[in-house]
Amino acid sequence: MSDIRDIIILGSGPAGLTAAIYAARADLKPFVIEGTQPGGQLTITTDVENYPGFEHGIMGPELMEVMKKQAARFGTGFAFATIDRVDLGGKVKTLYAGKDEFRARALILCTGASARWLGLPGEEKFKGYGVSACATCDGFFFRDQVIVVVGGGDTALEEATFLTKFGSKVYVVHRRHELRASKAMQDRAFANPKIEFIWNSEVADVMGDQKVSAVRLKDIVTGAERSLDCGGLFIAIGHTPNTEVFSGQLDMDEGGYLIVEPGTTRTNIPGVFAAGDVTDHVYRQAVTAAGMGCMAALDAERWLAGH
Repeated sequence: MSDIRDIIILGSGPAGLTAAIYAARADLKPFVIEGTQPGGQLTITTDVENYPGFEHGIMGPELMEVMKKQAARFGTGFAFATIDRVDLGGKVKTLYAGKDEFRARALILCTGASARWLGLPGEEKFKGYGVSACATCDGFFFRDQVIVVVGGGDTALEEATFLTKFGSKVYVVHRRHELRASKAMQDRAFANPKIEFIWNSEVADVMGDQKVSAVRLKDIVTGAERSLDCGGLFIAIGHTPNTEVFSGQLDMDEGGYLIVEPGTTRTNIPGVFAAGDVTDHVYRQAVTAAGMGCMAALDAERWLAGH
């Protein structure tokens, strides 16, 4: 692909597709490279009930398909490709996918972040059917059920505390006998009567028929295993931003998230913008990603107009 486009959007989750809708409406003829997981993390989410405009909820994959059709209706182009190298140094930015090249004057990076998983067979089987990595997305579906949270950092305790609004009991499973979380988060969790800690343990497997019904726990000290009945398993061991390909060219924080100028989506390289989970490790919601996608398209439109 030798022609130079005004805008290429890398990533096709809520941030990328919203950016495409706005850029296409501005007649910038955006081109979306869909990446390894077209539609982003919502494609592994079943019911989405907190996205505005859908009174009765919508399936995650369906929401992304509707967004894609909306972007396409205004003239967005799409390609399935995995970018393995980038050159952001010149006035024209070049993306490489094997032997293919994609070039644009402006880039909007919406490559997202990937939840870290335990790597268990049952975990993969029950994703969206009792196994989740997002309490604010899915907690509502576990009302009056026993819930297990895996992790020992701020995220795990924040998710556990949030889940007590819905679950009858929340067990926090941690590999050590002390937490990494801040003292404030620990104090809050220890004071919550619905939260119980299972120390020096790990989840060895996830069990169920159509959905999660129990987890098998392994005591790391003794090696003993036991079953714990539950309706949901939340993995809260962190996320990894999909930014490795930009290493050495774009500014990142210690976690690998892209740094943008406060109040904007501008990165340290002129003409390169970032939106969604690739730069947001705080909110990580579809609606905030979509909002940032809108911001990125407007930022890119103004930047192109001035150059």
